[in-house]
Amino acid sequence: MRISLFLILFSYALGVTAQPINVYCLPGQGADRHLFDSLQLGSGYRLQFIEYGTPQRGMDMATFAQSLLVHLDTTAPFVLLGTSLGGMLSCELAEITHPQKTIIISSAKNRRELPFRYRFQKKVPLYKIVPGRVMHFGAKMLQPLVEPDRNRNKSTFKKMLGAKHPQYMKRSVGLITGWEREHNTARVYHIHGAKDHTIPLRNVRAPDRVVADGSHMMTLTRGTAISALVLGILRE
Repeated sequence: MRISLFLILFSYALGVTAQPINVYCLPGQGADRHLFDSLQLGSGYRLQFIEYGTPQRGMDMATFAQSLLVHLDTTAPFVLLGTSLGGMLSCELAEITHPQKTIIISSAKNRRELPFRYRFQKKVPLYKIVPGRVMHFGAKMLQPLVEPDRNRNKSTFKKMLGAKHPQYMKRSVGLITGWEREHNTARVYHIHGAKDHTIPLRNVRAPDRVVADGSHMMTLTRGTAISALVLGILRE
């Protein structure tokens, strides 16, 4: 009887300690949870997908990141994994939470890594005079030209971007161009593609991993390679 009780308690203890770690996935500006469809991290990790609402008027990156805290259980071990805009938001969240790891893909750790066109619009916010509908239409037209690798999963990218509200697109541009962060105090692991045309590799300072054929869309289009790199960082 005592042996049976011990086995039950031992099995229960194993079940508690073997709970998968939450990996909070934050997609890019024109994407949603389907951006992570190709990501495979195994049974030790549970992917949790963060969906964004439209930022309030005048909201900045740090404040918008804080609004996402309601989606995170910070009482248990967790990981932040963000792509593009989601990576920037992950960097902000890493400063106010205590994740086991913060990993960003095809993104920027701070505003210094943003291309000049974004930094320029912080001082000269030309995007403010462009209607949201025009901005949304332009994004749909330019995406396949700027990042042709997206054609590997054309229907998914088209559907994700098409579902975005024009007001969200405009205000999310405001988050990026107005981003204040210039330094990171939290450790951020950075995976970037050598063929990223949205945030060119030359803008990134000391990336941790570089994918030779990776584009801005590689979280989905190069899922096997990205999964291996993410798992490698998680196991360090």
